[in-house]
Amino acid sequence: MRVGVITGSGSYDWPHLEGRVQRTIATEYGEVAVTEGRLKGVDVVQLSRHGAGHRRLSNQVDHKANLAALRAAQVDAVVALTVCGTVDPDIAPGSLIVFDDLHFPANRLPDGSPCTWYDQPGQRGRGHWIFDRPFSEPLRQALLTASVQLDTPVVESGVYGHVDGPRFNTRTEIAALRQVGVTAVSQTAGPEVVLAGEAELPLALVGFVTDYANGVAPEPEPVDALLERMAASRQIFADLAAHALPGLGEVGPAGFVYRFGE
Repeated sequence: MRVGVITGSGSYDWPHLEGRVQRTIATEYGEVAVTEGRLKGVDVVQLSRHGAGHRRLSNQVDHKANLAALRAAQVDAVVALTVCGTVDPDIAPGSLIVFDDLHFPANRLPDGSPCTWYDQPGQRGRGHWIFDRPFSEPLRQALLTASVQLDTPVVESGVYGHVDGPRFNTRTEIAALRQVGVTAVSQTAGPEVVLAGEAELPLALVGFVTDYANGVAPEPEPVDALLERMAASRQIFADLAAHALPGLGEVGPAGFVYRFGE
């Protein structure tokens, strides 16, 4: 099993990896830096969305290059990790959420173009991604099984809301997202889910709640509290992966792609 791990804010490198090697993968969408290593017998390809020092803000992440690099590295599955703000007042900061649904109605990349691999009429392999839920359920269940070994509260399902950055959302925007059932928000994972789905690459998404989104709590917390949890997320995510990946069996993608002109 070869697993891609996409890490976000606060997780620019990855603990526990043995024999780590850094390399750059050239894709038709650009070059991507990855770290390869082994985690208890599992080959891992770790990719930082933002790069060391948070070089790229959410509006500068090149999702196509990132997913193309993981495909070129021949991963069998992807675990995407993100810090997030909770829209649900019953979910406390410091909790993990293993998402089971997605709210990403714009379906756009940061540059405004449609979030799809299929850019040209008549493109070979073009098609529609058809699914019930957008995440790989076997992969989700493996993460949930592993999560019981952590000293961290875990929410077993939830709707991930992709929002555009780099600014945070207003109270009114968060209230609207809550009305449609969004559980937590961040600014990067929506395109990863869609591009992996179109590639029929199994993906699961886990969020670590760093704060209440605007208007959810009676009073906002100090920014320092958010930053402290963001820093803590690196080890919590790494521990989750260390428990989940070694026992990972065969996993399948979410849904299928109905293709034209194969």
